[in-house]
Amino acid sequence: MAEVRRRDARREDPVETIAIPQEEQEETIEPKVSAILIGFNQAVALRRAIQALERSHDREHLEILVVDCGSHDESSQLDSEFEGITMLRLPMHLGATRAMNIGTRTAKAGLLFYLSPNVEVAPDTVIKLAERLETDPDVAGVCPLLSGPDGRVVSRDHRIRAMLAGQESSVEIDTAKDCVEMEHPGLDALMTRKQFIKSMNYFDERYGHSWSDADLAMQVRRAQKKIKLYPSIRATFYDAPDSNAGDPLYEADRALGAAAFVGKYDGFFAGLMFRIGAIFRALGRLQFRQIGALVSGQKLDGSQAM
Repeated sequence: MAEVRRRDARREDPVETIAIPQEEQEETIEPKVSAILIGFNQAVALRRAIQALERSHDREHLEILVVDCGSHDESSQLDSEFEGITMLRLPMHLGATRAMNIGTRTAKAGLLFYLSPNVEVAPDTVIKLAERLETDPDVAGVCPLLSGPDGRVVSRDHRIRAMLAGQESSVEIDTAKDCVEMEHPGLDALMTRKQFIKSMNYFDERYGHSWSDADLAMQVRRAQKKIKLYPSIRATFYDAPDSNAGDPLYEADRALGAAAFVGKYDGFFAGLMFRIGAIFRALGRLQFRQIGALVSGQKLDGSQAM
C-alpha cells in the first residue's frame, strides 16, 4: 500500500494519511501480440531472436514466450538474461505441435506471432504485421519477407500436394508486389489471430513434429480466408542444419504426420495407404528402427500416433 498526504482544513492537524491500493498505482499494460518461439538446443539462435524482439517498436505491448523442449544446452536459462520474457520449460521434446499448443494456450494477446529461433525481426516487423492483420478481415495470417544475411530471398511458398508426393514444391516470391497470397508459407514467421487457432480447436496433436503448419494452411483455405506475405516487411533468416535430420524416429514422425494429414483431408484409406508406402520405402533402405516406429505409430516424443 502506498500513502499520500493531503491537507484537511477542518482539522487542527492539517495533514491526514490515505492508503491507496497498490493495484491502483500501476496500470497493467496488456500485450497486443504474443511472439511464440519453440526451441530445442538452440540457445545461440534463441538469444539472437529474443534480442531482436526486445528492440521491437511498441515493445511494451509485445509478449515474448519461449517454449523450451527439454534442451540440454543453456536455452532453458535464457529468462535469467531476458527478464521480460516468459519461459515455458517442457520435460522432454514433445514435438512442435504440442509445444505450439502449450504456447498458444499460455499466450495473453489476441494476435499470435509464431517465430523460428532462426529468424531475426527488424524493429518494425511485429507492429507492421499486426497493422496488416487487424485491418483486413479476409486475412487469417500475415508474413514478412525472409532474407538471408547476404540479402538473398529465403521465403518460399509451398504446394502441399507436391510436398506429399516428394516433388519440388517451392515457389519463389514475386518481391515486386505489394503483397503475395500464399498457399503454405510455413511457420518460420507467421502472425495470426488467437481466435482463429481456437476456432480450429488448436493444432491437431495427431501431428508430432511436422505437418501442423500445413494443416494450418489448409484450415485457412477451408475457412475461405487468406495468408499474405508483404515484401516491404522484412526479417532475416539464419540458415542452420536440422539437428533431427537423418534420425530414424524423426523421419518416422514426419511420415506419420504426412499420413495423418492425408487421412484427415483425403480419407482414412488414403492415409493408411500413405503410411504403408512409407513402411515399404523404409524397408527398401533397411531402416529397421524407422520401420518399427512407422508400424507402431511412434511419434518423436515416444507416444503413439492416433
